[in-house]
Amino acid sequence: MTLAQRALEQLAAWPDLTAGPASCGTGRAISSPRSEIAHFHSDHDVDLHLTSRAIRRFSGDLSESTAIRLVPGSRWVTVHLDCETDVDLLMSLVSMALKAHQSPVPEPADGSTTLGCNFHRVTVLPRDPATAP
Repeated sequence: MTLAQRALEQLAAWPDLTAGPASCGTGRAISSPRSEIAHFHSDHDVDLHLTSRAIRRFSGDLSESTAIRLVPGSRWVTVHLDCETDVDLLMSLVSMALKAHQSPVPEPADGSTTLGCNFHRVTVLPRDPATAP
């Protein structure tokens, strides 16, 4: 079982989360009652739907992670799963995404988009094994 498959199964067991086809047409999605939270596109790549507010708040930390890819103007971040630590990071970020999407405060019109995840907009290069955690 791949890291992505294991993560998908764990998340599908969380209360109020369901698995189904991704709206982008590729892979499986995990959805809350309010929105799609994650798209599992491959054995290693997951797009996670955050809010622009959450991305701004944590952009420094997110950009320092070798597992995270940010696309300017997108409310989705790509998590590349290479090891168990990346899965742990994904679980934490899903929890953060769920909390962010529960906010009754509407997202500001800041030019970012919720339409479409980052699939085909992110290229993930393999990590150098000498520098991997």
